[in-house]
Amino acid sequence: MRLGEMQEAVDAWVKDNGGYWDELAMIARLAEEVGELSREYLHRFGPKPKKPGEKEGDIAEELADVLWIVTCMANQQGIDLDVAFQRTVDKIRVRDTGRFTTPKTTA
Repeated sequence: MRLGEMQEAVDAWVKDNGGYWDELAMIARLAEEVGELSREYLHRFGPKPKKPGEKEGDIAEELADVLWIVTCMANQQGIDLDVAFQRTVDKIRVRDTGRFTTPKTTA
């Protein structure tokens, strides 16, 4: 599914189910979803294990929840994510090429 197709699917569902929340509720919802994703990362990769008997979380599901709300926010603001994401990819390719790699040394 392309980003545009995803935006159309989300928009149809939201419009059939009460419409978009206001902007402040959206940003709060994004913070909530990122918090849930962070919690799963902390449990899985960090120093804070789950409590005994606590259900294992699903990082893929948490990432998809973040993507859902970001898509809602883009739709609400009339942002085409295909265009916006391509601009970001282009920016990073120029700005960060070679930035995070170790230069090769000659012997």
